[in-house]
Amino acid sequence: MENKSNAGKILLIVSFILTGLGVMLLFSASKGITSARTGLPVYIKQMIWVFLGSLLFIWLKNFDYRHWNKIAGILYFVCFILLLIVLATGTGRAGRWIKIGWLNFQPSEFTKFVLIILLARYFSTKDIEKFSTLLGGIIITGIPFLLILIQPNLGTAFLLIVIFFTMAYLAGARKNHLLILIIIGILMSPFLWMGLKDYQKQRLMVFVNPWKDPLGKGYNILQSKITIGSGGIIGKGFLRGTQTKLAFLPEYHTDFIFCLLAEEFGLVGVLVLLFLYYVFLTQIWKISMTTQDPFGRLIGMGVMVMFLIQIFVNIGMACGLLPVAGIPLPFLSYGGSALLVCFISLATVYNLHKNTALF
Repeated sequence: MENKSNAGKILLIVSFILTGLGVMLLFSASKGITSARTGLPVYIKQMIWVFLGSLLFIWLKNFDYRHWNKIAGILYFVCFILLLIVLATGTGRAGRWIKIGWLNFQPSEFTKFVLIILLARYFSTKDIEKFSTLLGGIIITGIPFLLILIQPNLGTAFLLIVIFFTMAYLAGARKNHLLILIIIGILMSPFLWMGLKDYQKQRLMVFVNPWKDPLGKGYNILQSKITIGSGGIIGKGFLRGTQTKLAFLPEYHTDFIFCLLAEEFGLVGVLVLLFLYYVFLTQIWKISMTTQDPFGRLIGMGVMVMFLIQIFVNIGMACGLLPVAGIPLPFLSYGGSALLVCFISLATVYNLHKNTALF
């Protein structure tokens, strides 16, 4: 019981340290950056989202995670409708948001969590060793995957596929069945390539050699590397970043916030961040693995995978190791929808931790 209790406490402490670090970085980034709709500095806007997310966490941490089992299908249908609305009326960058007053709502962010709970219910109640069960899971995942891909939002669509395969594997799917699906996916990749927007194709191609277009599609990759390298070992100091403050690097408060941290706090700051994420993920792993309920265990593992892939892709993208994908860095990147999903996921895992003793 002691280890279990510690895992929950450590998870909360690290989560709120990460959230505080995110607000601090956005305070540094907010010089000259305000919300186009409200005129507020981005860190103030983020603090509002932190407050709302905290209220949501306080409520959901006492919401028995098993209730998600009952409403997973309804939430999936709601996300389906919202994703259709995005395709019809979407606003903002690449048309991924639904505008509600002064708020921009991004359904694809919430779809990630809803897919996790629906797959957890599906895999925990079906014979996972049957190939037909995997095909059912592919259909469940494929519908939002296609709708999000069309937006277009390749990064989040890719994340849904990774969540499916990882959860299927952890649920006990046969490896040869998963391999068959992977081979089918590879064979279908040319059709996926033909369906991509031109700018998405250019992003993938320029990733191999950003110097082919240093002032165009390769600009972000090159500037992110320069920004990270300029921080050195200990960084330039809080509020003293030049690459970001002089706007050489676009989107440094969202997709490239890792670069801002590296510039101002250097390698030391990067290592501290990676350590915090390591502790965060291992606590989710511990809580999940001590849960005897298959549904709860799959939710926990799905949430861990969701966070892990986002961290890996965002930092890899910032370092030029992966193509630019538009995946936010959990708890740090500016964005209300992404932050609320972080708090919802955190509350669900914490409730899983609280209820573990019941099994």
